[in-house]
Amino acid sequence: MPTFRHGKSTVFKVDNSGGTLTDISNTLTDVSFPQTVETAETTSFGSSAKTYIVGLTDSTISVSGNFDATVDAHLAAILGQAATVSFEYGPEGSTAGQVKYTGEAILTSYEKSGAVGDVVTYSTELQITGAVTRGTYA
Repeated sequence: MPTFRHGKSTVFKVDNSGGTLTDISNTLTDVSFPQTVETAETTSFGSSAKTYIVGLTDSTISVSGNFDATVDAHLAAILGQAATVSFEYGPEGSTAGQVKYTGEAILTSYEKSGAVGDVVTYSTELQITGAVTRGTYA
């Protein structure tokens, strides 16, 4: 029987400019982690249906949350940084045995937004470079 988890326990960490994995979960309200696989068409003349082969994988991570000056300094420092940053994403939380995803990424966008009558927010996107590892917390 499935065990479902509430999203409130989600954990997301990303390296700071010094290369130290830093938890920014306490400012986040959303994490999106799409993973895709390219396909290459192999259909030849005379076929009546398309055929494909598996290609390369690709992933991004989008996070958004409530603006915090400390997290702002952290993200601003790694935006456009030549070196990749490590990330760790625990959709269920970080208790032993729960799933986590890790890898390397490049911070490609960072947006701040504020409106009259609303909280100041931010959103950022990371382009994953290389393979994503699925493991569990120890």
